Amino acid sequence: MNRIGIIAVIIEEHRESVGEVNRILTEYSDCIHARMGVPNKEKDIYVISLVVEVTTEQLGAITGRLGKLRGVSVKSMMTNKTY
Repeated sequence: MNRIGIIAVIIEEHRESVGEVNRILTEYSDCIHARMGVPNKEKDIYVISLVVEVTTEQLGAITGRLGKLRGVSVKSMMTNKTY
């Protein structure tokens, strides 16, 4: 069963990871309801927030792949209710 959740992604000092983050998010685009990106090129920090509707397994796959990238930090939170 799917749950609604949020994923926060922060990319620091590794601009080369931005492209790979975007490729991974494109693979899961059918699960993403909303996406907001806030780049700060002066400080070399990129923040992406996502609203997703996924299974627990899908959430683990997305956050696991993103978290393995150099300079990428990921946190997530899910609703208790399933849909």
